[in-house]
Amino acid sequence: MSTTRAAASGQAVYADNVVRLFALAAVLWGVVGMLVGVIIAAQLTWPELNLGIPWLSYGRLRPLHTNAVIFAFGGCALFATSYHVVQRTCQTRLFAPGLAMFTFIGWQLVILAAAISLPLGYTQGKEYAELEWPIDLLIAVVWVSYAIVFFGTIGVRKVRHIYVANWFFGAFIIAVALLHIVNSAAIPWGAMKSYSAYAGVQDAMIQWWYGHNAVGFFLTAGFLGMMYYYIPKQAERPVYSYRLSIVHFWALIFTYMWAGPHHLHYTALPDWAQSIGMVFSLVLLAPSWGGMINGIMTLSGAWHKLRDDPILKFLIVSLSFYGMSTFEGPMMSIKTVNALSHYTDWTVGHVHSGALGWVGLISMGSLYYLIPRMFGRTTMYSVKAIELHFWVATIGIVLYIAAMWIAGVMQGLMWRAVNPDGTLVYTFVESVKATYPYYVVRLVGGLLYLGGMLIMAWNVVMTVKSGRAEDARIPVPAPAPALAHA
Repeated sequence: MSTTRAAASGQAVYADNVVRLFALAAVLWGVVGMLVGVIIAAQLTWPELNLGIPWLSYGRLRPLHTNAVIFAFGGCALFATSYHVVQRTCQTRLFAPGLAMFTFIGWQLVILAAAISLPLGYTQGKEYAELEWPIDLLIAVVWVSYAIVFFGTIGVRKVRHIYVANWFFGAFIIAVALLHIVNSAAIPWGAMKSYSAYAGVQDAMIQWWYGHNAVGFFLTAGFLGMMYYYIPKQAERPVYSYRLSIVHFWALIFTYMWAGPHHLHYTALPDWAQSIGMVFSLVLLAPSWGGMINGIMTLSGAWHKLRDDPILKFLIVSLSFYGMSTFEGPMMSIKTVNALSHYTDWTVGHVHSGALGWVGLISMGSLYYLIPRMFGRTTMYSVKAIELHFWVATIGIVLYIAAMWIAGVMQGLMWRAVNPDGTLVYTFVESVKATYPYYVVRLVGGLLYLGGMLIMAWNVVMTVKSGRAEDARIPVPAPAPALAHA
């Protein structure tokens, strides 16, 4: 039912316009961010492709790629799904819909400012926190507005229970606000230049407290919120264990905050701090796998649906990559393993098994569920295109991460190989030359993944054209959560 018709009949409707806008923006920025990723993968294979133009150099496009896929694609997907889920699970309209629309406009301005400033070379030089101070201020304002809308909606909910997906979305919102504000503390030195409020090893420690927890909360907790809503909805099954989901939540958020120092093994950071990061990283394996098992086992009694439902394929395979990445990460945090893996392309493979496999697939699956319902349809325009997208993307992921794993282990072994007299067996240039074939395979994998995203963009356009924007009617509150049992 359209908003106008519902209002005329006196029926209360969800505030879905902002959900639609964020969902469509996620698809658009997904294409842009992945295209930039393919460009820089090609530059690593053939360096001449930067054409000698400074703003096309790898050093400037790489932060543009990471910001575009994390904060533009992933961020818009998180805004869209959290606004969608919190309304349905609280059975009430968004608190302050006008402020919610401000978060959309403000976030798009942040993305555009990043797309302009990063290629021009304006950067703080902090990974995942490169944007200069005026943009950081806008991010803080948008994020506080986001928190007001989200927690305000929970505050006016029509059901007593707060569904577990909202716990994960809420933790993600609070933690990212804390991380961003503390790590971005800086002294402005001109319109687009600043100096960090911290110095030396303290600056590095705070940066990787932020950097790892950006992965932990922005790229894990928020997307687990998606998992706990969209897998049960698509599978039409309750969550396997609601009690386990709560244990998963508390164990994850208490442990993740302490794992950041594993990024600073064998640096000036005190050894005890490095060891704490390693220990908490190993502990993280338990809650991570608890969540993965909970999501996958939700299909108990409904495994046959995987044969015919490509959206479920996206959602369940994403959990497989989540489990794999959250096993690999703790293993790489062990100091003796890290001595081989650090600064190699093994780290790049690990990051992308999580980014492409977990974050990408869970976002795409959730958007495939969400978008048609925002336009008065029950399915996307082409289910076959969803199936094609799944296989193209999955093959692309496997090629990408396998190439990087092999290249990384090879690099680590070549760099540490020594002759009996203590001299190095290989020069650094020889390791670069040996890596070349794997960079070509990585590029092919990236092209396939981008191709899948283009298939999705076409499918979304056709779905929007054949549908009509509709806001769903708010149902009569149920006495218990509809999605799960204890």
